[in-house]
Amino acid sequence: MNIKQYLDSTYLKTAAQAGLDENENLQVVKGFVQEAIDEKFKLIMVRPDMVVIAKKMIVDSGSKVQIGTVIDFPEGKSSITDKLKEAVQAIEDGADDLDFVCNYEAFKNGKVDLVKEEILKCTQLGLENNKVVKWIIEVAALNEKQITQLSALIKNVVISNFKEADYASVFVKSSTGFYKTDNNLPNGATVASIIMMLENASPLPVKAAGGVRTYEEAIEMIRLGVKRIGTSGAKAIANRENAKLGY
Repeated sequence: MNIKQYLDSTYLKTAAQAGLDENENLQVVKGFVQEAIDEKFKLIMVRPDMVVIAKKMIVDSGSKVQIGTVIDFPEGKSSITDKLKEAVQAIEDGADDLDFVCNYEAFKNGKVDLVKEEILKCTQLGLENNKVVKWIIEVAALNEKQITQLSALIKNVVISNFKEADYASVFVKSSTGFYKTDNNLPNGATVASIIMMLENASPLPVKAAGGVRTYEEAIEMIRLGVKRIGTSGAKAIANRENAKLGY
């Protein structure tokens, strides 16, 4: 197994979150991009304002590493119009994957039609532009019933509106990695949440993000059936070392 082809090497901290100034944070991003190029990871995941920089580095190096970015991150509460606008810009900047944060709070408040509409319109935009679309449902903010229902809702919107050939390009993704939990509970992927997602999102693929920090944890997720793993410790995991705490 080439585990590197499952790993989305991820750096999504702002300068403030990292405790750095803007230039220092930019250098960290460039380091992650270069590492992804050197290690031949499948994809580098960066904030939208870093896509152009990542694209130039990858093109200049002749690398095949793809670029993913996050849309309406990390809360997912923006309007559909704003989500689409941000996604269009990311496409123009050269992103290959668009990881949308689903409006999970609207879903929890019973605004199912709004969530269906955002999934339909944003997925349509991505697929029309030959992009991979991922829907982050933020499992730490949901109970088991909600994880099950939201995963199934995304699946049903996709199956009802798109061709079977498109299914592999629309993921259900566990987490942003930035959700604040109480009592130090996990804020990312857990085995239990991933199993629920896999059972209810199929035939759509699942991405485990947040909390995968060791080679053994990554292998366990792959064996469960996930197709992608988002981690800030991709190199450490690939080298069978423990990644540092964080996304």
